[in-house]
Amino acid sequence: MPEHFIGLMSGTSLDGVDGVVATFDSGVRVLAHATAPFDPALRAELLALNKSGEDEIHRGELAANALMRVYAQVVHDLLRQSKLTAGDVRAIGAHGQTVRHRPQAFDGTGYTVQLAQPALLAELTGIDVAADFRTRDVAAGGQGAPLAPFFHRAMFGRASETLGVLNIGGISNLTLLRADGTQLGFDCGPGNALMDSWCLRHQGQPFDRDGAWAAGGTPDQALLKSMLAEPYFASNPPKSTGRDLFHDEWLAGQLKSNVSPQDVQATLAELTAAAIAQDVKRHAADLPKLVVCGGGALNGHLMRRLQALLPGTRVLSSEEEGLPPLQVEAAAFAWLARQCVRREKLPLTSTTGARGARVLGALWPA
Repeated sequence: MPEHFIGLMSGTSLDGVDGVVATFDSGVRVLAHATAPFDPALRAELLALNKSGEDEIHRGELAANALMRVYAQVVHDLLRQSKLTAGDVRAIGAHGQTVRHRPQAFDGTGYTVQLAQPALLAELTGIDVAADFRTRDVAAGGQGAPLAPFFHRAMFGRASETLGVLNIGGISNLTLLRADGTQLGFDCGPGNALMDSWCLRHQGQPFDRDGAWAAGGTPDQALLKSMLAEPYFASNPPKSTGRDLFHDEWLAGQLKSNVSPQDVQATLAELTAAAIAQDVKRHAADLPKLVVCGGGALNGHLMRRLQALLPGTRVLSSEEEGLPPLQVEAAAFAWLARQCVRREKLPLTSTTGARGARVLGALWPA
């Protein structure tokens, strides 16, 4: 009988939870996909907890409890869709919500924080929960991110073929799978987070559907140049980032001239595309194919800009490679739960910079 695993992901975009139930015995097979949006109050609190504030430990614990209830709702939806019972699922892989990510802070001894209450999730679902995947990597000297590249190889890797896998969530991260079996993975910079925030502020919409608002504007070249001068973009892997760096205040500090809101949106879209293209050219100049997943793959304007900036690379949605864009990250955490349960070490060094292979995650029995 195949082992079933559930993966749950709530990312930097803060739009809600994606979940899948999948098997990995003979390739990757997704049986069901479910989503649940965050209500505005929870989203606002999770966003606020990215900064220091009054009574944040208490507020963080309450937010983690609320988050687990959304996770549990997604689990029950997945069980209903797939006609499985809790007893049919070996484990849940739960990412949690990142509210701090500073892996190289404080003279090289950093930390990463994902709000979660795995014990509560196990209690609510009756299923073992694997969680806290990033802290062991940081303890071993790694960035704690990105972790999806290991799943990307399992899902999209082909013998003797070089390709890239690009996830565009709140932050964009790139995986380069080389024909010789080696891989490189790192965060490029902002994905949707700055665009979404700016769109909400000026259009009252949580995101720019299909990039239509950005497409109607004109990137401001002086603003784009200023933003691309951020030292993170020129730094070498291993590297990772998040809202600790790319936040609304960072953007406000860049806005030194009178640029219309629509042209700012166009510039933010160009920033995302340009930072990704710059990294592809730097680390895989002859990349034949770039598979795009995450919410950014649904942004037609952004996909067109990526293709224009990478004319020698075929840019395509992960849908064409067998897994819809909004299922990839959740499937990655189902796969990481499987690796955790089996105590299988991941070769972290070339991706996160950790000192060696480690088992990631901890297990909370039901």
